[in-house]
Amino acid sequence: MRRFNLAVLAALILGTTLTGAPAQAQAGAPAQAHRGGGPRPLGIENCTATACHFDVPPGTYDVRVLLGGAAGSSTSVSGETRRSLLPETAVAAGGRAARSFTVNVRTPEGEPTGPDGTPGLDLVLGGTAPALADIRVTPARQARQILLVGDSTVCDQPGDPYDGWGQQLPRYLRAGLSVANYADSGESTVTYLGNPQLWGTVRPLIRPGDLVLIQLAHNDKTTDEATYRANLETLVAGVREKGGRPVLVTPIVRRWFNADGTLNNDTALLVNGLGVDHPAVIRAIADEQDVPLIDLTEKTKTLVESLGVEGSKAIYLYNEKRDNTHTSVHGASVYAGLVRDELVARHLVPAALVRVG
Repeated sequence: MRRFNLAVLAALILGTTLTGAPAQAQAGAPAQAHRGGGPRPLGIENCTATACHFDVPPGTYDVRVLLGGAAGSSTSVSGETRRSLLPETAVAAGGRAARSFTVNVRTPEGEPTGPDGTPGLDLVLGGTAPALADIRVTPARQARQILLVGDSTVCDQPGDPYDGWGQQLPRYLRAGLSVANYADSGESTVTYLGNPQLWGTVRPLIRPGDLVLIQLAHNDKTTDEATYRANLETLVAGVREKGGRPVLVTPIVRRWFNADGTLNNDTALLVNGLGVDHPAVIRAIADEQDVPLIDLTEKTKTLVESLGVEGSKAIYLYNEKRDNTHTSVHGASVYAGLVRDELVARHLVPAALVRVG
């Protein structure tokens, strides 16, 4: 009874935040009938011991996994281009644990300007001792989405050790809410708006009630303040015109310390060579236009300074690449957790639809 009430409560709360909309049309999707009506779920016959492939068209899919085996196990699930979909889950010997998530399938499957990737849905079983007892994949009946507009610190990075926080965000969400990550490496507000593979592709996908998180600043090094402000306002207006809900996100800090252990006011805190304080402009637009704000600059600044010069190296790729801008898998996961917390704190996503771990 308690589970039923929680589900009802989540549905009621969600109706006031993310408005439900039918899933994308599944042209060519499997159509075999079964006793429950509708298409037959795709199952474990599509899997090996470490991976699954489902021959489905682009769309949004609910995935239910049953984890565990004869021996103790610990299993995580990632999908498509290195997206983290389910955190590592331990199951005792002989036990079973059911978990569900909703996944976005598209072409290209990773960065919008990157290679197409493999058609269909690909899932990879990871963890220290992966064990999959069963799996079911069905088209999502009510697909709610969070669309991401951003740069390389947000995107689905194709190669290890790089990872964007948008790549880790799905692991923190339960079934019923998917992430469509349209962030792309090297993009500024200027290039994102001007590329038909980016804003020209994202805007038509926005449905009433969808959240659209916008984090663009790292590559606006030569963008003057008037242009930067106008570009962000164009993105906000474009989301609202489609019935979506824009959310402005200030950029993650760069790991660039002063001698006293604080972060540099210019390089680390995203003030460009023209003196444009990107986070300040974003905050101002959010205030003026009543746009929800996730101040990731402030959140990541506090965290990085608390970790210090040495401790913060693990968040970024300093040890691997001497890179103080891009995050490691660990760092992206930590930063995605900050985004999750803000989505809940600002009542943009119900707490019942997020994972704590």
